[in-house]
Amino acid sequence: MTVSRAPGDTVPRPRTAAGRWRAAAWQLGGLLVILAVWWLVTDVLKLYPAYVFPSPRAVWTEVSYGLWGTGPQDGKLLAAIGGSLRRVLTGYLIAVVLGGVVGLIMGAWPPIRTALGAYLTGIQSVPSIAFVPFAILFLGLNERAVLFVVILEGFIPVALAVSGALLNVPPALRIAGRTLGAHGPALTWRVLLPAAVPNVLTGLRTAWSFAWRALVGGELLIAGSKSLGEQLEVGRNTANVALVLATIIIIGLIGGVFDALLRSLEARVRRDYGLEVAQ
Repeated sequence: MTVSRAPGDTVPRPRTAAGRWRAAAWQLGGLLVILAVWWLVTDVLKLYPAYVFPSPRAVWTEVSYGLWGTGPQDGKLLAAIGGSLRRVLTGYLIAVVLGGVVGLIMGAWPPIRTALGAYLTGIQSVPSIAFVPFAILFLGLNERAVLFVVILEGFIPVALAVSGALLNVPPALRIAGRTLGAHGPALTWRVLLPAAVPNVLTGLRTAWSFAWRALVGGELLIAGSKSLGEQLEVGRNTANVALVLATIIIIGLIGGVFDALLRSLEARVRRDYGLEVAQ
């Protein structure tokens, strides 16, 4: 099976259709094994009380109630998904724009990169949940505090990715651009930035994962909002472990879907740039 690996990938991606189907089969098999072990531990062996570790059926019941069924959680998970997606997409788009502008400035002017790069890297190493108390004290216990954390966590990976991608453009392209008359901002805009697009997309994917995790952490502290974080808090306050697990699964699925979309776009761009061979 022929595979490829883009920057930031921990698992090689199959290039051929047969390889993709084989990988999907293995992933489905892994999921079935997890469900089987989960069912065995909870429904058959009953190693834990249902209120401590619920069965797959109990978690599915919470999902169905929350998305389309009838019951105490009727429609609440669906509304929570809508609220969380609205917040994260708003914050992510703002982060991409701000991070792109700052990254361009850092990539074009080495003194700015030297002055800001180390600080941005240091801030990025701080867990997003650590910024939540500051955001609440500074902006209040509202959606603006959540957006602040989401934008901050998404902004830094984008800025660093754009700056690093511009810095890593092959020198031959810089020389060719200058030879053809491109200098200063024109060189950056017409030569360096187009050449850096594949690596920038890797940064956008990283920024998404950071922003999504930051969102859920911030939402845990906003009472009364329609959000997945609120559903986790409701499950904790009511000792409803099935609701907590259902919400965690939905968070993972949404994050995985968006990551897969960005990964697919990245792979398409890499093929167009000749960095991967389409088969």
